[in-house]
Amino acid sequence: MQRKRTILALAAAGLFALGAWGGMQAAGLPAWSRAEAHAASPAPAAAPMRTVQLPDFTPIVNANKAAVVNITVVENQQAAASPQFPGNPNDPFWQFFRHFQIPQPQTPERGLGSGFIVSPDGVILTNAHVVDHSHDITVKLSDRREFKAKVIGIDKLTDIAVLKIDAHNLPTVKLGDSKDVQVGQWVIAIGSPYGFENTVTAGIVSATSRALPDGTYVPFIQTDAPVNPGNSGGPLINMDGQVIGINSQIYSQTGGFQGLSFAIPIDVAKNVEQQILAHGKVERGRIGVTIQEVTQPLAQSFGLKQPAGALVSSVDPNGPAAKAGIQSGDVILAFNGTKVETSAQLPPLVAAVKPGADATLKIWRHGEEKDLTVKVGKLSSKEIASIEGGNKADQGRLGLAVRPLTPQERQQAGVPSGLLVEQVGGPAADAGIQQGDIVLAVNGTAVKSVAQLRAIIDKAGKHVALLIQRDDAKIFVPVDLG
Repeated sequence: MQRKRTILALAAAGLFALGAWGGMQAAGLPAWSRAEAHAASPAPAAAPMRTVQLPDFTPIVNANKAAVVNITVVENQQAAASPQFPGNPNDPFWQFFRHFQIPQPQTPERGLGSGFIVSPDGVILTNAHVVDHSHDITVKLSDRREFKAKVIGIDKLTDIAVLKIDAHNLPTVKLGDSKDVQVGQWVIAIGSPYGFENTVTAGIVSATSRALPDGTYVPFIQTDAPVNPGNSGGPLINMDGQVIGINSQIYSQTGGFQGLSFAIPIDVAKNVEQQILAHGKVERGRIGVTIQEVTQPLAQSFGLKQPAGALVSSVDPNGPAAKAGIQSGDVILAFNGTKVETSAQLPPLVAAVKPGADATLKIWRHGEEKDLTVKVGKLSSKEIASIEGGNKADQGRLGLAVRPLTPQERQQAGVPSGLLVEQVGGPAADAGIQQGDIVLAVNGTAVKSVAQLRAIIDKAGKHVALLIQRDDAKIFVPVDLG
């Protein structure tokens, strides 16, 4: 079976398929049969007619299509490596003649994408992956005029690029508020799939706040509006004619549309645009924690009524979170008043805060809610928020044989204390714990001795959460004790 993958809807020429709407034809009884049936019994009362009114997208398209542009890029790519020179490498003449091979030249690669005008003086938003590494960018307007575009700035973490063309009095789109987007709303996409300019497709919002691989800072809007290669960078528009997202990615097994497309919320794009135009770069907040999803077993282990929030698996000892008192094992339930239902929601919320500003957190610790204030730090360009991921104890309920770390092992692992797993079986093995892992904490309580671990497990219920360090990664592992 072909491996599933998330594919950037990047520009490329390709085949396309034309779909046809099929009409439903009603089938009934022949005339003579209907007559006999009518004579045999009185006619039933006519059922009330039900009219289904489908939306008319014409006014929305007419109001926005002039501000949607086609983007063509040229990028120099090294051609495929030269074939191996024939002959015997041991022949003294082989080394001489192989130098007369003609080197493979660089060949221009062309790509297609979409974008939309947000300022009458020629500011355009599109995807970073559409124009990244390109030396020649041409923007074609709906009236067939063409302009060379300059890249004002690119933000790869959100896949947003800001372009500028030398033009004035241009039509623009109306930007909406992606916070108001609801599942089930009608939306349309305008772009240039496979180079077919100003193509309009429609669908509904399938989900919001979707987390995708390599999309930590973007809570994507998922839709079923058909999007294909060449649609990247085009607008996603609601029924009020407002742009609520930038079409960015598709999920596909074939490279074409299969019902799953993802758009960057326009609020994220506006923030990036404003920072690039004002400062030429994007600054993001950080609090210095590694988080993971709260599963049902973990929720039971930490005494939560239901799985929710972002579980802190590790804290940067020199980061803002540590200074604010946040600890490993805390569950972040809200950030600046916004509920955190899943761990994927937290990074975009933190990143949107200006470095140096104060933020309030509602956390769950030892069965109680607690409010903390943290001064948000600055995310460096090299940092990426992380979402994860002597005596021996009797294996007993847990299924582990452990021993305290030696001073050398503690120094090498960079931890103040912990227990090294030497043997594993039973529930711990079923949970994925491996020999060589370091047990740092149980249900948020740091463990320093075998006796302490045994005492905690003896008093535990059916579920415990072990904080495990493996190599340089830390993660809570839920263990079902039965």
